[in-house]
Amino acid sequence: MRLVKDIISSKIKPSNIIAPGDTVFNALQLLNTVNLSYLVVMDGNDYKGIFCERDYSRNVILKGRSSAETKVKDVMTTDLPSVSMNDTVETCMNLINEHKTRYLLAMDEGQFTGVITIHDLLRQVLAAKTDVFDNSMAFKILEQDEKIY
Repeated sequence: MRLVKDIISSKIKPSNIIAPGDTVFNALQLLNTVNLSYLVVMDGNDYKGIFCERDYSRNVILKGRSSAETKVKDVMTTDLPSVSMNDTVETCMNLINEHKTRYLLAMDEGQFTGVITIHDLLRQVLAAKTDVFDNSMAFKILEQDEKIY
């Protein structure tokens, strides 16, 4: 089965990094430049959170804040679920579903190593359907279906 470390090692070094004190306006410009839906908020080498399109719509636009005056640190997401490097893609998919999020933090012995997105997981599923899920999960799903009907 594919692991978080496989996904992280296949991703290029992120250029979608912003400081917590930057303005939301600068964050939006960077989002446009890198053509991604999120930015990693870093204070030096310290991970602080992510800023995503959802943060902008819910915490800036809907609250009547100014993009030019609001700081990223005031509207970013800081409570994402995390996974370890040895967690499986299936574990990631379950966490994303359970927490209704699009992003997971990949951690290695307490250190931030990257972001796993729902798109990363979908690429894994499409690339290697049989390597992503083990047969036991398929059997569990089939057993549940039989009990329902």
